[in-house]
Amino acid sequence: MHDVIIIGSGPAGFTAAIYAARANLRPIVLASSVELGGDLMTTTEVENFPGFPNGVQGPELMFAMQQQAERFGADVRMQDATELELDGEVKRVHVGDEVLEARTVIYATGSAYRKLGIAGEERLSGHGVSWCATCDGFFFKQKQLIVVGGGDSAMEEATFLTKFADKVTIVHRSESFRASQVMLDRARADEKIEFLTNATIDEITGTESNGTEQVSGVTLRDTVSGRTWSMPIDGVFVAIGSDPRTHLVHGKLDLTDEGTIAVEGRSSRTSVPGVFAAGDVTDPTYRQAVTAAASGTVAALDAQHYLAAHAVPAFATSPEEAAL
Repeated sequence: MHDVIIIGSGPAGFTAAIYAARANLRPIVLASSVELGGDLMTTTEVENFPGFPNGVQGPELMFAMQQQAERFGADVRMQDATELELDGEVKRVHVGDEVLEARTVIYATGSAYRKLGIAGEERLSGHGVSWCATCDGFFFKQKQLIVVGGGDSAMEEATFLTKFADKVTIVHRSESFRASQVMLDRARADEKIEFLTNATIDEITGTESNGTEQVSGVTLRDTVSGRTWSMPIDGVFVAIGSDPRTHLVHGKLDLTDEGTIAVEGRSSRTSVPGVFAAGDVTDPTYRQAVTAAASGTVAALDAQHYLAAHAVPAFATSPEEAAL
């Protein structure tokens, strides 16, 4: 019987692991069978995480968090949770054929940016292709940029990028927008923003510079006529939404209208006692590494308080036995 199992290994999961381990809760972290670290593993320079005045590479930051958690006793496993049983005092986490039992679970699986699914997008991720203007906009001073999307997030990203870029072109597949009128009017009033409607991107191309390939252009397609043409560009920001990774808790935990896990106020408490959630899987708005890390702290402390309030007597081997 474990005290806490943490599912996810981004800033929220590893910060929760650090706090839980320092509280001697011996957490198990189910990091991922593919790659630990969440979205920061595909991020190059991170300059807005406190404590790194000269910036830090995304993977470097996540490996440091992992080492810090392990230093205090966290058991980090490169495995995936495949099924969850969350009702009752004992939570059961299936990892393939193995079943792990714990008194608390912290769910910190993050969210996945929606991608265009076009040639060059994955290859040039972190080299001119981005899904976060707040994270990467600083690196595009006096550049020519494209923002793909037609909702509020696209308008917000484009408006933010004008702080750095010389020109931002919003590319949208139709002439109608999902964005609110206020956000759309604000973008249209910005002299640095241009709109290219009835258009999609077929391919993102790059040019090698100093041994690294960087975005240098796109191939566009007119959605009405089918005509294609090339456009030189320095960066592409994809703003077509994101999906919280909640597939394991559908029907088990309450979700918000945005599809994120519902938590009580500023806590990490979910609709099921003993189950806590943290990071982007609970956050449809800010989606920053530092806010995810902060919510991981909250989750670990909430789990610690829950365990203290539901302490198992020393002679009992399980919560069920303690109840007898």
